[in-house]
Amino acid sequence: MSIKINPFKQALADGQRQIGCWLGFADMYAAELMGTTGFDWLVLDGEHAPNDIRSLRDQLVALEASDSHPVLRLPVGETWMIKQALDIGAQTLLIPIVESAEQARELVRACRYPPEGTRGVGAALARATRFSSVPDYIKSADEQICLLVQVENRAGIAALDEILTVDGIDGVFIGPADLSTDMGYAGDSSAPEVQDVIADAIQRIRAAGKAPGCLGTSEAATQGYFDMGTQFLAVGIDVLLLAETARTLSTHWKSK
Repeated sequence: MSIKINPFKQALADGQRQIGCWLGFADMYAAELMGTTGFDWLVLDGEHAPNDIRSLRDQLVALEASDSHPVLRLPVGETWMIKQALDIGAQTLLIPIVESAEQARELVRACRYPPEGTRGVGAALARATRFSSVPDYIKSADEQICLLVQVENRAGIAALDEILTVDGIDGVFIGPADLSTDMGYAGDSSAPEVQDVIADAIQRIRAAGKAPGCLGTSEAATQGYFDMGTQFLAVGIDVLLLAETARTLSTHWKSK
């Protein structure tokens, strides 16, 4: 058995736009459902959703038959967390709050086997190797790992040009909520000053040959990031989709 090719990484390298959705239910059944909806990629959120390594693994299993590529967001970029995420079979990682080129280089190293990196060599007993049924895994795993870093505060924006020089980073995701809060706008990413920073960052990312990413939670915001040239764009969050639809339905029928 050969290692699974990462279609999301290839699509970004080819300049293809990828439309995705955030998954926050931390549930295998909900993930399987979302895998039938046609998104190019789905974020399994380990930062703000109630996930652990087992629930993330279960959602990877649930999406195995889906054409939607799972992107696993870790709570922080700790080397041991990256090792566990890769061993359970994740091929694309999204790491929050990256603020320097040195931090970005350490993340790249954590995703690679020695001598280029620091990833522990123990996947033979893990899901990543199909439990030792992929004999060339160690030789070929590094080239299929897609690393996305989040720049979401003033420190990250200030260091963006240096971060973009780091080999091994496939894309840079701009976090509008965190960035706008750090800029003093209390989560209002629609503020013109915040939008100017995001638009400038997206252009710098594209100019450096990396893929820019973003998340929109309203029609106006999502269209704006689309028009700015975001290449991997999340257009919704499953929790909000359910909550908003349910509230609308409740209001409609209770008002009769």
